[in-house]
Amino acid sequence: MKYRRFGRTGWNISEVGYGMWGMAGWKESDDRQSEQSLDLAVERGCNFFDTAWGYGEGHSEQLLGKLLKRHPDKRLYVATKIPPKNFTWPSRPEFKLEEVFPASHIIEYTEKSLKNLGVETIDLQQFHVWEDSWAEHEEWQRAVEQLKADGKIQHMGISVNRWEPENVLNTLRTGHISAVQVIYNIFDQAPEDTLFPLCEKLDVGIIARVPFDEGTLTGNLTKDTTFPEGDWRNTYFVPENLHSSVDRAEKLRPLVPGSMTMAEMALRFILSNPHVSTTIPGMRKNNHVESNLASSDGKGLSQELLQELKAHRWDRQPTKWSQ
Repeated sequence: MKYRRFGRTGWNISEVGYGMWGMAGWKESDDRQSEQSLDLAVERGCNFFDTAWGYGEGHSEQLLGKLLKRHPDKRLYVATKIPPKNFTWPSRPEFKLEEVFPASHIIEYTEKSLKNLGVETIDLQQFHVWEDSWAEHEEWQRAVEQLKADGKIQHMGISVNRWEPENVLNTLRTGHISAVQVIYNIFDQAPEDTLFPLCEKLDVGIIARVPFDEGTLTGNLTKDTTFPEGDWRNTYFVPENLHSSVDRAEKLRPLVPGSMTMAEMALRFILSNPHVSTTIPGMRKNNHVESNLASSDGKGLSQELLQELKAHRWDRQPTKWSQ
């Protein structure tokens, strides 16, 4: 496992982290299987784990808390997220800060996360949605600084709404934010335009989420793919999205090197960008852990392939199904 400096935090974190949404927010998740996968990840050198209260109303956080207790000798970095008070993902421009992140809510859910995780301080607390129009509101800023002063969090971050990588720029300039989590993959290259350069200037850590475009970039989806009843992916992979996603994935197949899977190429694309601090694929099974963490070997993609992949950029606009 290779490690990278995580912005101004100064932490050295595994360049492949662990995304824990699928352990509580998707159907067919199994706690015993999840715990085995988490333990294997620690064994393989992963030390950055990203969860949220919203993943099973704290269940994913509780799984992470148990992992910390099983490995008291390891320095594992914990990142979680505060849900919006109106429980609406993503945020919308017309929402007011007091509807989403009033100070009392920020503090209340940080306390809940501390209890679920069984820790005294959270390494990285994050806002689970955001609007850059809230940047200068003192209410959230005071709450964040109070949590830091009380030792309940070490750093604050923001998870940017899907396909809105610039909806955070002014907030980063306030100096209260140490990390930004954004969708970045072969299709979603827009963060390279403005967000990544600003993060470099401000020394803000970058977490690349959704490395496989919710599964499209594994190359395993077809236009006939279905998901279990109640699975979140049913609301995301509506026919309009599923068909166009599969078509674009098919166009990538000729570019996949013979020694790789499409998923490995997708991870190596992200890891080839030095701006990225870590990427957080979901890993519910041991074989996911083995294959994803194996991509962290210091071998990026060739410049020729990276240039070809640039042509597969897909700029999308938020829609009712892009939560």
